[in-house]
Amino acid sequence: MQKQIKNFLSFIENDKKASQNTLQSYRRDIMQYSEYVEENNINYLKVNEEDVKNYLKHMHEIGKKSSTISRSLASIRSFYQYLLRAKKIKKDPTEGIQSPKIEKRIPSVLTSQEVELLLEQPKNVDLKGIRDKAMLEFAYATGMKVTEIISLNLEDVNLEEGFVTCKNKEKTRNIPLGSLSLKALKDYVENSRNILIKDENVTALFVNTNGQRLTRQGFWKIVKYYKDQAHISKEITPHILRHSFATHLLQNGADLKAIQTMLGHSDISSTQIYMQFQDATIQNIYKKAHPRA
Repeated sequence: MQKQIKNFLSFIENDKKASQNTLQSYRRDIMQYSEYVEENNINYLKVNEEDVKNYLKHMHEIGKKSSTISRSLASIRSFYQYLLRAKKIKKDPTEGIQSPKIEKRIPSVLTSQEVELLLEQPKNVDLKGIRDKAMLEFAYATGMKVTEIISLNLEDVNLEEGFVTCKNKEKTRNIPLGSLSLKALKDYVENSRNILIKDENVTALFVNTNGQRLTRQGFWKIVKYYKDQAHISKEITPHILRHSFATHLLQNGADLKAIQTMLGHSDISSTQIYMQFQDATIQNIYKKAHPRA
């Protein structure tokens, strides 16, 4: 089975052009599944629908979330579809299995005041402070995912026109930069990044203090540090800044389709989850403004 898993992951990486994060998810899901079938003396090439259902039931019993179970089923299904194409099996055992329903959780968001407080924390007194100010302003101004932000190169930002080009797999989108974000970014590029980088061949937009491309973990630590500095009790992650970006745009009258484009959502339903926050805002406006509310 391990040989087929290796071939499958190679197919996902080279033929499907999956990102490293996606590849790691597939690897983790399939390896956990392989451990289960081996522990239960099940031949993975002779697995039937009931065997897969029992595995999903096992995942539920050990406390896995519906979203995790659904993702694992998708990975297992992809694995067996690969084996089907490779003529290793005659039927996909996952064909008749439906994914568990996943409740869409209300995303945690910051208030405008909390965002202001967070963005006020980095001080333009040293190279790190200038960089951190630019990073936080940029994350809130664009709503980009942390992986997208740390993958940016200097050439992806147009400081003259005021926008960033986000290249995600085969999809490319341009996101405008607000005046405050643009100002902080220019300050960083002109007065911090050029000193932080030790090698002129480094193309990354955001770099660490060693002059290398910033990592996901590095970004998260920076956000957490300034959250603590601001004495904000809410959990704050780069993704919560993304949620806050979308929510505040919608609350201030932005078009849902435009927000979908900026976030890079392929399905409008992913963006519509933010409508619930707009509804609350509209109700407050109505109560204050309507003479008979």
